Amino acid sequence: MHEHAKNTTTFPELAWKRGDVLMLGIIGGTSLRFSDLPPLEKRRIATPYGPAEVYVGDCALLLRHQYGRPPHRINYRASLAALAILGVDRVVAFGSAGSLKPEIEPGSIVVPTDYISTSDIPSIHDHAIDHVNPAIDQALSEELAALVPGAGLGGIYVQTKGPRIETVAEVKVLARVADIVGMTLASEATLACELGMRFAALCTVDNYGHGIGEGLLTYTHILEASHKHRKRTEAILQRILEGMA
Repeated sequence: MHEHAKNTTTFPELAWKRGDVLMLGIIGGTSLRFSDLPPLEKRRIATPYGPAEVYVGDCALLLRHQYGRPPHRINYRASLAALAILGVDRVVAFGSAGSLKPEIEPGSIVVPTDYISTSDIPSIHDHAIDHVNPAIDQALSEELAALVPGAGLGGIYVQTKGPRIETVAEVKVLARVADIVGMTLASEATLACELGMRFAALCTVDNYGHGIGEGLLTYTHILEASHKHRKRTEAILQRILEGMA
C-alpha cells in the first residue's frame, strides 16, 4: 500500500463528490460582526478537526470568530471542512484589511487576486504528501467584483499572524510586495483549494497600515470602522446572495 493512502486523514465523503445539491459558502469576520444576517438555521457540524457552527439555508454562512476566537486561534481546518461537508463548492470570504498603499484609502473595497503569507498555513494533509496549487479563483473574483458597486478587482493580500498589529517597520517591508494586509485569507484560501472549493474574497479596507495613516492604530479603530459601514456590508451580502447563491 502506498504511504499516501495509508496515512491520509479519514474524511467524510464530500457532498460535491456524491452529486448532492451544491451551495455558496460565505465566511464572515469583523466586517459582518455588526450586520444583520439573513434568516438561517444554526447547525453544529462535526469534522475530523473538531466541530464548527454554520448557519444554513440558501447558503452556508460561517462566522470565523465563533466561540470568541482571535485570528491566531481560529480552527480553520474545522471551518473549511464543515463547509465542504455541507456541499459548498464556492466560498466568498469577507474580511477586514489594512491598506499598505496611500492610494487605497480606508472605506475602499478590494477583491484581491493573489496572496502571500508570513505565517504558518494549516493543511488537511497532516500525514500525506499532497501538494496543493493554492489560488484565488479568477472567474469567481470577477463575478464577485461585478456584483459589488465600487469594488476594485486586483491586488495582493498579505497574511500576518495575529493578534498583534504589524509594526511600522513591517508595514514598510510588506508594502513592497502587497497592497493590503490581514490575518485570515491565506489560510482559508489554501484549505478551500485542498478541499476542492473555489475561493474568492472581498476585503473592506478599514484602516491604513501602522505608520501610514495619522495617529496610533488600535483594534478599537478597526471595530469602529466595521460598525460605521455595517449597512453597506449588509447590502453587499444581500447582493452576493441574490447574484451567486
